[in-house]
Amino acid sequence: MPPFYGDNEQQIFESVIKAPLDFNSDPWPKISEPAKDVVRRMLVRNPTKRATAADVLRHEWVREGGVAGDNVIEPEVLTRMRGFAAMNKLKKEALKVIALNLPAAEIEGLKEMFAAMDKDGSGTITVDEMREGLKSKGTLIPEEDLQRLMANADITGDGAIDYGEFLAATMHLGKLNKDEHLHRAFAHFDADGSGYITVEELEAALKQEGDSSMAALGEQIKSILAEVDKDKDGRIDYEEFCAMMRADAAQQTHHQLRGGFLTDPPVLSNASISDVA
Repeated sequence: MPPFYGDNEQQIFESVIKAPLDFNSDPWPKISEPAKDVVRRMLVRNPTKRATAADVLRHEWVREGGVAGDNVIEPEVLTRMRGFAAMNKLKKEALKVIALNLPAAEIEGLKEMFAAMDKDGSGTITVDEMREGLKSKGTLIPEEDLQRLMANADITGDGAIDYGEFLAATMHLGKLNKDEHLHRAFAHFDADGSGYITVEELEAALKQEGDSSMAALGEQIKSILAEVDKDKDGRIDYEEFCAMMRADAAQQTHHQLRGGFLTDPPVLSNASISDVA
């Protein structure tokens, strides 16, 4: 995946022109040094110093019998879904609120990917469709892992992943650096505008999704408060909410650009997230 990031095409191209290459963020730490070397050479901004096609073909990572390895990098969509599945239900719901309010241009690639996986056009992705979607991108995961991943990403508990859930699970967490997105999500839960998300508001919001019993819902809320309510006053203020939302954002530093996902060996996967929102 190219070492550039932006929320939209304009920002991406500005990064291509001005920003330094970032080989510290995923998946680049997993990429071999020869692979990174050939990418650096191809991305030199001065065309007189940039590697030519002939130079690239002679590079040790590209030439036949060279040093390229056999390890394929996990598709971005799967990596993000794994992270999403591990989040608490409040954070999942908040990400869904944010995702469904993003401008169309910022989620175009994810929308296309969802449509490609949703073979029957039902508006949801089933376990079978997810399996086939990942398989088409050269990725096979154990059935038990797939079932667990789907169950944990399925906020409503209906056995499939709908469009909002898919967007929430796969959008770039760099969106959480924008205060307007977090304000919108916080306001969704802070129904009375008090500046706090209370236990009652959590209960009202979370019981709308899924079929958990009141006992199970109570346990979820107790767990959320234990994690998020740092001052232990029995409610969640905006600062606590932001801390929860941004806790994993720095770790999910995947980058976006139209095209495929770089693997090691020199193969471009056909797994495309043209926006990788």
